[in-house]
Amino acid sequence: MARYDYECPACGIKFEVEHPMSAHPKVTCPNCGAEAQHVFSTSGIVFKGSGFYNTDQKGK
Repeated sequence: MARYDYECPACGIKFEVEHPMSAHPKVTCPNCGAEAQHVFSTSGIVFKGSGFYNTDQKGK
C-alpha cells in the first residue's frame, strides 16, 4: 500500500490516503465531503556517498 497526498478544493485541507498503486479511487474530504484532488509532491529520498553513479563502479 502506498500513501498519497490529497487536497480539498472546497475547504483547502490537505490529508493522506493509503491505497494500492493500481487503484484510482474517488477520495472525499473527511472535513466537508467534497471530492478531493490528488496532489503531486516531491520525494524525500537523497542519495549520498559512493556507489550511486556508473563511475563509482569502475576499477581503478
